[in-house]
Amino acid sequence: MYSTIIFDVDGTLIDTEEAVLGSLQKLLKTDYNKEVDLSELIFVLGIPGTVSLPKLGIDNIDKANERWNFFMKDFYHSIHVFNGINNLMDTLKNKGIVQGIVTSKTKEELQDDFVPFGLMKYLTYIVCADDTNKHKPNPEPILKFLENSKAEPSSSIYIGDTIYDSECARDSGVDFGLALWGCKNHENIPAKYKFETPLDILKILV
Repeated sequence: MYSTIIFDVDGTLIDTEEAVLGSLQKLLKTDYNKEVDLSELIFVLGIPGTVSLPKLGIDNIDKANERWNFFMKDFYHSIHVFNGINNLMDTLKNKGIVQGIVTSKTKEELQDDFVPFGLMKYLTYIVCADDTNKHKPNPEPILKFLENSKAEPSSSIYIGDTIYDSECARDSGVDFGLALWGCKNHENIPAKYKFETPLDILKILV
């Protein structure tokens, strides 16, 4: 049914929530003397810093992003690959399924936060935040992926964990599967499939 599977990264392949929110909280406290509860920062998950930081009243986005990435290093110990992802990606590779990612991370962030986990060997195509002018929930990132990979929308599925992922997939004409293992408020996120575990994705390929 699907010959191409496109993954989001944060909250789908790797668990970065503690690192992303903790480092942002530290940035706000250290550089801006703002005490912000983690619950108030959850909205930043799944969108680039260029989109989320202005919503926090920050003007110098490039500098703030640089500092955010700096503080991320204090939280690297908390980042891990979700259980079942390695088995899933290995099985998909053996089945000849094309795998790739569409992420809100920049290339630099991908290098720092994702590459060390050894999953790049499974990925044929990659679209990062700096590859497109517009970002999720705009469909441009997935459309860029389809352009690069020559994949058909009808035979592709995007797997993600946020409403931004869902809307990006919908508007690009690609089916969407919700990664419940990394998701918040799944009741409010439309999806063709809702997967309890990564290996559940294999069931739609039978």
